[in-house]
Amino acid sequence: MTNLSVLYDAPGPRAKRRNALYAVLFVAVLGAFFWWVVRAMNDKNQLDAEKWDVFVTDSRIWTTFLWPGLQDTLIAAGLSLVIALPLGVVFGIGRLSDHWWIRRPCDVIVEFFRAVPVLLMMIFANQAYALWSDVDRDVRPLYAVVTGLVLYNASVLAEIVRAGVLTLPRGQGEAARAIGLRKGQTMVHVLLPQAVTAMLPAIVSQLVVIVKDTTLGGAMLGYSELLSNARLVSTNYANTIAAYTVAAILFIALNFLLTSLASWLENRLRRGKRGTGVVVKNDPTDPADSTSMASAIPTPQVSEPQLAAPAGVAAPGKPGTDPTP
Repeated sequence: MTNLSVLYDAPGPRAKRRNALYAVLFVAVLGAFFWWVVRAMNDKNQLDAEKWDVFVTDSRIWTTFLWPGLQDTLIAAGLSLVIALPLGVVFGIGRLSDHWWIRRPCDVIVEFFRAVPVLLMMIFANQAYALWSDVDRDVRPLYAVVTGLVLYNASVLAEIVRAGVLTLPRGQGEAARAIGLRKGQTMVHVLLPQAVTAMLPAIVSQLVVIVKDTTLGGAMLGYSELLSNARLVSTNYANTIAAYTVAAILFIALNFLLTSLASWLENRLRRGKRGTGVVVKNDPTDPADSTSMASAIPTPQVSEPQLAAPAGVAAPGKPGTDPTP
């Protein structure tokens, strides 16, 4: 065995010393920057205990601002995912169609909404609901945020579905057609179930993007999501750094839970696809099973009957023995 990498040569003594020096310098610069940030925050009285204790001593911060904001974030993200995922699957399959009158419109829709910024779609949706619908003004920001997130993320998920199906070996589709499956049956029963495992990490990454993009509605449309409510906390309690730090921790925890759930689901799907030995137990009352069991039992070898030999002649196959009179 060799310690040399297949991609590059192992560093020598001088290179190791140089890399160690670079690592020490990087840690020193990072520590100095962190110390400068902490000192600047301390000079602005942002590290005072009373600015952080309110998150423990005053429950109104949670009941009035943070928990409602977190709930609104989850509502907008959940609705967007539930609507965008099936739309993305439909448009992704449509882009794989053999019929141009299905494939071309799907291409245009997907490419258009992928190119338009999601914030711009939220603003247009908000104005459209205000002018051409009777949606109540209080829930209009939610409708606008969900609409923008659905249009953008459905187009991204469509591309994920298309790429996931195309990564499968061509022999999968050919084998399905060889046994008489139509293309729709091949897609539903053969290709998509195999592509789900490959697509799952990208779908989870897009879910994290959906959760974070809900903050755009709070910034431009007044939607009361987590970040906008954290801004209200900083305004009322004069603890900007503490409020945004707690909001960031909540976002990190939420996205970590989503990623962990997706990893567990992916591992479960992979384990379910592994081949396992199956023992088939035959029913003795079933004639077909009895026939199969009988065929499995080896047949004893029966020798052919030997002819009687005349007196004084040895029997065939038994040389040197006297015949019985």
